[in-house]
Amino acid sequence: QVQLVESGGGLVQPGGSLRLSCVASVSIFSFYAMDWYRQAPGKQRQLIADITSSGTTNYADSVKGRFTISRDNAKNTVYLQMNSLQPEDTAVYYCHADPRSVHQSDYWGQGTQVTVSS
Repeated sequence: QVQLVESGGGLVQPGGSLRLSCVASVSIFSFYAMDWYRQAPGKQRQLIADITSSGTTNYADSVKGRFTISRDNAKNTVYLQMNSLQPEDTAVYYCHADPRSVHQSDYWGQGTQVTVSS
C-alpha cells in the first residue's frame, strides 16, 4: 500500500513562510507527477501546484510567484515552499500522486493544516 505523509503545516503570520514536505513510501518517479492541492473550509479541493517526473512545474494563478514545488527523487519527497502567505492561503494541504496509466492508482496524503493569521 502506497503511503503519502505530509508535514510542515502550522500557524504562521501574514507575510510569513512555510515549507511542506510529502514523503512517499515508494519511488515518486513511478508516478507521472506529484501534486499539491488545498481545501479551504466550505470550498472544493483545488490543485495549486504540480511537478512531473521530468521536473516540469505548473502553478495555479493564486499561488504563482509565491509558492515553489520541488522534488527529491532520492528521498521520495516532494516539497512546497510557500512564501508571502496570506490569510486566504489558510487550508488543509494535500499531497497527491498522479498515475502514469489507467492501470495505476492515484494516492492522497492525509493532509496538513496551514493557518495564516495574525
